[in-house]
Amino acid sequence: MAFEFHLPDIGEGVVEGEIVSWKVAEGDVVTLDQPIVEVMTDKATVEIPSPRAGRIAKINYQAGQICPVGKVLVVIDDGGAGAAAAVAPAATGGGNGHGPHAPPVAAAPATLPITVIDATAGRDRALATPATRRLARQLGVDLSRVAPTGKRGRVTSEDVKRTASGGAAPAADSHAMVPAARAYAPLAIAPGGDEERIPFRGMRKRIAETMTRSKHTAAHFTYVEEIDMTELVSVRERARARAADRGVKLTYLPFIVKAAVASLKRWPMLNASLDEAAQEIVRKKYYHIGIAAQGPQGLAVSVVRDADRRSIFDLAREIDRLGEAVRGGTATRDDLVGSTFTISSLGKLGGVMATPIINFPEVAVMGVHKIEERPAVRDGQIVIRALMNLSISVDHRLADGWDGAMFLQDVKALLEDPTTMFMEMI
Repeated sequence: MAFEFHLPDIGEGVVEGEIVSWKVAEGDVVTLDQPIVEVMTDKATVEIPSPRAGRIAKINYQAGQICPVGKVLVVIDDGGAGAAAAVAPAATGGGNGHGPHAPPVAAAPATLPITVIDATAGRDRALATPATRRLARQLGVDLSRVAPTGKRGRVTSEDVKRTASGGAAPAADSHAMVPAARAYAPLAIAPGGDEERIPFRGMRKRIAETMTRSKHTAAHFTYVEEIDMTELVSVRERARARAADRGVKLTYLPFIVKAAVASLKRWPMLNASLDEAAQEIVRKKYYHIGIAAQGPQGLAVSVVRDADRRSIFDLAREIDRLGEAVRGGTATRDDLVGSTFTISSLGKLGGVMATPIINFPEVAVMGVHKIEERPAVRDGQIVIRALMNLSISVDHRLADGWDGAMFLQDVKALLEDPTTMFMEMI
């Protein structure tokens, strides 16, 4: 018989998902738990396995289309006389989500082993119907910046159209922090020669949306400091053999995380978020450090939870585990959400200086750049030292230049004299 697989609820508050790619085609034979499709939500990209063994009879939503939770995503013929009859109703309405559809025949089991591939954490979600969301995408409107007029704070299609035309927010909206930004018509690029066109969707599109929101919402400023890492280079070299005996790959990043956590405790406004709805600054007394790194789907932020409670070796193990999970596409949702402060590092390719974009809704992000031997003046003499630059981008709405500068000065002091860092760990 035909089994109708409805898109399951794959995250709290998720009402729809964008189809990133299908790993199967109509007519293909699949086995139980075989990965069949990647779906992107506001929370994560998830890889969904087949709930049945059988033949793919009908795919209702193609790559790039939006499938609401509860709609029939795919029909699987697992053998039986009723298969052909059951396929036709599922196709009604195609991939636009407007047509009638059969009521759920069988929902996804609660234990469906969905694998999270990547995530964009901390994004507030506007309350709106799938039709309103489609309209916003077509008009290039950021729903998070639309003043809602619907019941219980719901964004309506009229709200989206008003924002797209540059209309002012209604006076009744007392909770909007900033006026809705003017939306521009989508830019079309005319052919100009030999080109390749790649669909702009999935993780690349989510990264674009998240970074754009951060730049348009947080008032960024950046501060840079030079760090003399010579002493820490020596400490790390001496510790590498002991770390290797314990199966630990020891990089500089665990030391940097420790220095950052100790400094965040002195400057708590940098370990905070702004609850715009409640108009409250939330100072967090837990330290979940995000590590931004490049993954196969694009930039990903993995999260070292309770970094203040971990030893250097434990941090090294966890950072290595998370890195492998991101690169291998096996990171869970918990591995990728909930950071309170982010560190962005390219390791040996870290360059001289950068102005990283804040991982919204966090308050700050610290950029780590390459360590290299450079001349420095010490006691009136020119000597060769292992120098590195650190940069920090801070949301000026919540923290001042003093906070960012003093935080980085504390990090500098701890890294330049590792003895003091170990004292902070006691």
